[in-house]
Amino acid sequence: MRQPFIKRKTDKYTVKKLDDNNYIQELRRKLQEELNEYLEATSNEEALEELADLVEIIHALSFIHNGNFEKVEAIRQRKFKERGGFTEKIYLIDVDDSV
Repeated sequence: MRQPFIKRKTDKYTVKKLDDNNYIQELRRKLQEELNEYLEATSNEEALEELADLVEIIHALSFIHNGNFEKVEAIRQRKFKERGGFTEKIYLIDVDDSV
């Protein structure tokens, strides 16, 4: 097992192995925590650090859902081709489904 990051800061820490249900729960909690940290970032450097943390969690979650990051990326690319993305800075205000 890799040495936890915390080990570099102190020799006193406690860890435990999570079962599958708790692992998913904690990954989701960590995802929300890292998203909040991204939203609170005040510099590009901070934002990129938090985005990297989010990507790491997405990697882990993709395995939970019987996939991998490459599959997530393939889905993202497909959806981009079908619907476009956010790079054009176009904001959808409303859709009239009554037509």
